[in-house]
Amino acid sequence: MTATTVATTARQPCAVAAVEALIVSVPAVGNAFAEGSEETLLVKVTDEDGRVGIGESVCTPAVVKAMIDQRTIHFWSQGIADVVVGADPIEAAALYDRAYHGSFYHGRRGSYIQAYSAVDIALYDLAGHQLGLPVYKLLGGARTERIRPYATCYPGDIYDGPMSAVLVEVTRQAAIAADQGLTAVKVPVLFGSEVSDRAVVEFVGDCREALGDELTMALDFGYRWWDWHDAAWTLRRIEEFDVAFAEAPLRHDDLAGHARLAAVSPIRVGGAEFAAGRWEVREWLTTGAVSLVQPGVSRAGGFTELMRIAELCEMHGAQLIPHSFATGITDVANFHLQAAALTIPMVEFRSSRLGPSRLRTELVHPPEPDIVDGYAALPTGTGLGVELNEELVAAHALDAAGDGSD
Repeated sequence: MTATTVATTARQPCAVAAVEALIVSVPAVGNAFAEGSEETLLVKVTDEDGRVGIGESVCTPAVVKAMIDQRTIHFWSQGIADVVVGADPIEAAALYDRAYHGSFYHGRRGSYIQAYSAVDIALYDLAGHQLGLPVYKLLGGARTERIRPYATCYPGDIYDGPMSAVLVEVTRQAAIAADQGLTAVKVPVLFGSEVSDRAVVEFVGDCREALGDELTMALDFGYRWWDWHDAAWTLRRIEEFDVAFAEAPLRHDDLAGHARLAAVSPIRVGGAEFAAGRWEVREWLTTGAVSLVQPGVSRAGGFTELMRIAELCEMHGAQLIPHSFATGITDVANFHLQAAALTIPMVEFRSSRLGPSRLRTELVHPPEPDIVDGYAALPTGTGLGVELNEELVAAHALDAAGDGSD
């Protein structure tokens, strides 16, 4: 084959033609993690041939939508669409850097990165459709043969009631998760300050007894402690209950406290759940000295930044377990990340069986993968491998006035 032949058969770029940000809002009847309405910020990136890539941001929808809709003011305040439209989606990482460099005026280490996360996910999804490849292959290929999800057993806003009621609900959800095929769960320990640390230790012990020895159990403390000494006192006493990791023990921005806690804790300390971008996560790994970071793909920079964060973890002897409590878009994005990254041992997974959520079950198809003996297969299909429910979006997308389109 001659060079001329190769040139004529090479892929012809198909540029991005449009970027659209939509707030999708459905009634949160029975939903345990929303009040009134359950919402997500959906992004659709369309190419010149009409193919569509999708992404989402799980942050405050109206705020991140404004970031995406903002037009260019000057070279340090560039609109996202002005950066992306006309570009080749396969250059998603380069587009991220270009957009980030042009966002000084946006207050970029926050809502801007959260907003661009959805765009980045959509660009990779679109590029996968163009090339006929799953996203994880665009990220470098599979480094594992299977995906390990864990479920969060969130009992709802009942932590001001009896601890026994929380234990009953957590136990019920853990049994459902195990029946679904999961072998790992996370238990939120979100009691207020009126509940003593001794009572928390007892609750964790009761959870381990109820869940049994075979189920991997992690804990989310919901930023319980101001003082790292108090956190250390508790973590030492729950070591015997075989806790996989302790998420959010201290106030989110207390990096010095995290470093002191991590130095003495017998349990892996997690942090950076709300960090935006690799630069913030680097501070958690260096100043905060945690051995687990938990930023989310749909709010910390999309695939581009999460892959960079995964590599940072490899250099700092840490793990990345991406946060996810959103729709099937974020969950399947996490599956692609674990497939492609060496430092992701498992990913958070929002099982619709544990709490009702229309967005979780209806926004994309298939909504959930099959899980067998704790693992799911690598994603299949092109791009993310899920199909958007356009009818749901059309019926429940909010217009500029904040009203549903129907």
